Amino acid sequence: MNTGDAIRQQCTVDADRAGQRVDQVAAALWPDYSRSRLAAWIRSGELTVDGRKVKPNYHVSGHEQLVLEARLKPHAANPGPEPMRLEILLEDPELLVIAKPAGLVVHPGSGNTEGTLVNGLLHFDPALQALPRAGLVHRLDKDTSGCLVVARTLRAHSHLVTALKRREIHRHYQALVWGRVIAGGHVNAALGRHPVDRRRQVIRADGRRAVTHYRVNRHLAGSTLLDLQLETGRTHQIRVHMQHIGFPLAGDPMYGRRGSPAGLSEIQRDAWRAFPRQALHAIRLELAHPVSGASISVSAPMPEEMANLIRILEPADDAG
Repeated sequence: MNTGDAIRQQCTVDADRAGQRVDQVAAALWPDYSRSRLAAWIRSGELTVDGRKVKPNYHVSGHEQLVLEARLKPHAANPGPEPMRLEILLEDPELLVIAKPAGLVVHPGSGNTEGTLVNGLLHFDPALQALPRAGLVHRLDKDTSGCLVVARTLRAHSHLVTALKRREIHRHYQALVWGRVIAGGHVNAALGRHPVDRRRQVIRADGRRAVTHYRVNRHLAGSTLLDLQLETGRTHQIRVHMQHIGFPLAGDPMYGRRGSPAGLSEIQRDAWRAFPRQALHAIRLELAHPVSGASISVSAPMPEEMANLIRILEPADDAG
């Protein structure tokens, strides 16, 4: 039973679990909590075996009584709450889906502990203090807009983190790129940090596996609007992969091109050059609800400045 920020649960260890570590047994019995959090409760004595405090590597013999009496504490890495306007696309007791605007930093970083989405979430729901990063299980770059899912409970957080690792959360994007992409495809190219500029990601053989799927939504003047889906979720993945195949994102200050594509009118050229960020929007999330299992599909409207640039670039010259 959970009451507010207090947790009280108990279970009897099955005989067939004899010889297993108590942290493994606890994780199997209470899948709503991560193994690392359960191990911390074992070390603190909030999770006991037959009333005794043990270590996480204690081996059970079967039939023991595990009792969990814990109180959720603020996560040490979370910053202070700040009032912030949040566009909430979906809200229930277990999760939120937020439409993040371009220009908003998601997580606090070095020298940047204020004005982030995490600050705003902690003001919206103070209970999120008990979760790492206020319940956020994935991120978007500062200048990328769109859908972000937020867990509101420990069990939702555990389930969503696992679902993300298993690629059961489907993240769909739209991007405006330089040039005419003829057909859809995928990019399978490992990513890692640039050896000199640590802010950048590069294709490298010893990097982490990264796969992006894309298809043509429509052709525009000098450019293409793409629909993309992430199979993996590496830092700057779409931006680097599109640059890698010769179609960098419009407005991308780190991986893009200067100037504007050939063949634009003066109005189109001015709009292209004035666009202030990478033209990338996380348009839709598809996932199973972490508790009910019901299918969820949530979409975030494209920001007006990106939608306006696309309107200016239409109609496409399909003869070219």
